Amino acid sequence: MSLEGASESIMMQGMVIDMNDAKLRTLDQVRAFLQGTVALDLCLRAEERYEFVARTVRRFGYARLSRADKGLVLRFLMHVSGYSRQRMTRLVARAQQPVALVKRYRASRTSFGRTYSEADVRLLAHTDSLHGTLSGPATKKLMERAYRVFGDERYQRLATISVGHLYNLRKRAGYGRVRHLRTKTRTAHIAIGQRRAPAPDNRPGFLRVDSVHQGDQDGLKGLYHINAVDCVTQYQAIASCQQISEAFLLPVLEALLQSFPFNILGFHVDNGSEYINHRVAELLNKLLVEQFTKSRPRHSNDNALVESKNGAVIRKHFGYSHIPQRYARLVNAHCAEHLNPYLNYHRPCLFPETLTDAKGRERKRYPYTLIDDPL
Repeated sequence: MSLEGASESIMMQGMVIDMNDAKLRTLDQVRAFLQGTVALDLCLRAEERYEFVARTVRRFGYARLSRADKGLVLRFLMHVSGYSRQRMTRLVARAQQPVALVKRYRASRTSFGRTYSEADVRLLAHTDSLHGTLSGPATKKLMERAYRVFGDERYQRLATISVGHLYNLRKRAGYGRVRHLRTKTRTAHIAIGQRRAPAPDNRPGFLRVDSVHQGDQDGLKGLYHINAVDCVTQYQAIASCQQISEAFLLPVLEALLQSFPFNILGFHVDNGSEYINHRVAELLNKLLVEQFTKSRPRHSNDNALVESKNGAVIRKHFGYSHIPQRYARLVNAHCAEHLNPYLNYHRPCLFPETLTDAKGRERKRYPYTLIDDPL
């Protein structure tokens, strides 16, 4: 092919072909060129692409073209240069400026050689396949032992890898071609309630709530008690329901909360799903409860008050024996009419006195003078 003007060197399947781009003067010729070479993999040399883009933009008067003709020129430049549309759009915008279109970085940049080869990546993937993809430190220890203890020369470089870079190797494409990891879809976590201890500040209305199961017999579940105790006054209300599902629990829980003689400001529970759910949160919102809190890990005292009442009151009065679920309505009526009035008007409670020593540590004691009923 003859050379007229500045010719462009184009690579095609390992062969260098000189293309005379000076003959492409009209848009129809560009369109015919694209239609005739659409199956060819053409690519300019890297050092000649910028000059080719600038010359083509000037030749066709890119700024004066219609939108369709601009798209044609962009497709031609992308086809010959191998650049993406985003990068070619930026280069064409720079080529229309009065300054020369040149690279903004040095032609030769310092590059760092790879320490770990593709063979090392495949070996890491094979190791993870054998051991089920352990954590980074555990995997590093396996490869270190393979080289130093068992003398496997394949692990010579991987034996000294850092844990952080081990995770980088797991992200390489070569790792994915050898080992494909498939994990179950994780459900979206929606936080319900604040994970902290209640802070009543000597105000009544902050309840600690828990559930007590009344035994199993012959594979049949017994009824459930709901125990609610106020943090400050120790006012206690007990209710019973057939099951702790939403259909049975919510009506009983709502009636239980409305039985307290003061406004409910806080509602604190353990992390059981019978309370940590959207339906209970909606109920508390309807009753204008300000705080919905739940116990923290490794803080057993967050719900200690109601746990002590479970043993001292519920287990003492109802025991541990099985009570069938069909008696839940009768037991609930007994609690509302007899047990709850007794607990709050006649049964004495021990109220703590907090003492602070010279080192600032708080200690609680229960003097006889502070023993009284909740109301």
